[in-house]
Amino acid sequence: MLVQDQSEIVAFLSDVAAYLPLGMSGSVDRVETHISDVFLVGDRAFKLKRAVKFPYLDFSTLALRKAAAKTELRLNLRTAPALYLGLAAVVRVDEGGLALRLGGQDEGVVEWLVVMRRFPQSALLDAMALQGPLTVALMERAAEAVAAFHADAQVARRYGGADGMRHAGDGVRRAFAEIAGVFESAAVSELIGRSDAAVERLAPLLDGRKAAGLVRHGHGDLHLRNIALIDGRPTLFDCIEFSQEIACVDVLYDLAFLLMDLWHRKLPAHANATLNRYLEITRDYEGLVALPLFLASRAAIRAHVTGTIASGTADAADAVIGESLIAEARAYLDLGRALIDPPAPRLIAVGGLPGSGKTTIAKALAPEILPAPGAVVLRSDVIRKSLAGVGPLDRLGPEGYTAEMTERTYAALYTSARTALGAGHSVIADAVNLQPGERARLEDIARASGVAFSGLWLEAPVETLQARVADRSGDASDATAEIVRAVAQQRSGDIGWAKIDAGGCPATVAEKARRAITEKT
Repeated sequence: MLVQDQSEIVAFLSDVAAYLPLGMSGSVDRVETHISDVFLVGDRAFKLKRAVKFPYLDFSTLALRKAAAKTELRLNLRTAPALYLGLAAVVRVDEGGLALRLGGQDEGVVEWLVVMRRFPQSALLDAMALQGPLTVALMERAAEAVAAFHADAQVARRYGGADGMRHAGDGVRRAFAEIAGVFESAAVSELIGRSDAAVERLAPLLDGRKAAGLVRHGHGDLHLRNIALIDGRPTLFDCIEFSQEIACVDVLYDLAFLLMDLWHRKLPAHANATLNRYLEITRDYEGLVALPLFLASRAAIRAHVTGTIASGTADAADAVIGESLIAEARAYLDLGRALIDPPAPRLIAVGGLPGSGKTTIAKALAPEILPAPGAVVLRSDVIRKSLAGVGPLDRLGPEGYTAEMTERTYAALYTSARTALGAGHSVIADAVNLQPGERARLEDIARASGVAFSGLWLEAPVETLQARVADRSGDASDATAEIVRAVAQQRSGDIGWAKIDAGGCPATVAEKARRAITEKT
């Protein structure tokens, strides 16, 4: 809670006169959060840390706020060097101690500010989610940015693992206790109890991932409001600077905040695409077993943070805002309770000749196949490119399509499918699957994993398939009209999967696929 009066400094920074010595003019816009005030003027943003103290954060003294400002600058330069420009001091300049000045390193420093390049609020992915357009393609690019950040992030040996999740759970428990009137105690106890049980059940896995270097100094607060489209690139910013325990976490726990945020906002296709693009890069399918715990923990954190903010809006003017925040906090709590106990996984195979729309249908179905945030899509075209060491859109020559390379591609698909299913996550296998042995192998994997199986075979006239691949661009498939003709002449054997007419529009084909899955269940 607030422990020091900063009203004088807030009033100073809210007045454009404070910025005139820096050659800046115009109006000053103030953006408030529960831990900071940001003053927007000209092409700059000046961030003031509020003098607050919470169980998870202490900005109660000037020295602590200065240290946090320096750490914030250093950490965010990892991902957003174009945004973070430096620090600025607010100093007293007259003997009476009444006047303030922005800038300088005098002994009379009364506050420290983080200085950032200003960008329009419309550049935030949060704003795009509310007002549009937040595209699935942009979220895939954001996933690539997160994966690259995690790959370079410093390994954190002192944090994370089972003890790290226990520590996070203890913090959640204390935070809920401080705002007990916001939530039903039984609902809170249920989520905390089930989360605690999950931590103990997964302790060997969590500690194993820590030993393998998968606990890293990550972002710590990776939701849509902390990603912006800067210079055409999804840019992560405003990471956690005040707590090593919160920032140094399992990489999937870091990602889980973003996935949970998208899922909470009723953007399942975006959440699913984010997870799948991240996994295509990292191949971290074993970690999926911990994803329900990670997602539920992130939802619990948002529940108590939102509840804490709501509990501070007590006056009549804020009554409507407070009620809205309480409803939001309770929605997060309900989401956490739903996520911690996921349904059983299943395996769906989508086969057919090139151009039949396998990937389109797989991506349409995946967000609907629980557990959250939807099924893992294993696409043979992407796996083949990964094995060849090239990007999804890079074209391969004949050497990428030898019998040996095809065998390696399918073997990698089968291994990933077994791993993801064993971790309790649903899978959609997207591959031609022309050979009887390929189809049988997927059915065997489902049987051995003890999960339900649905096989879908998409078919359309060869001329239609050829026209589709001829018009295709920006896709991982290298198929041409000639390849379609050649594959169509090969024998497929008896196909026992549900046959679906894929000659129509994608929405119609997807609906046929849904009905086939339902009928098979």
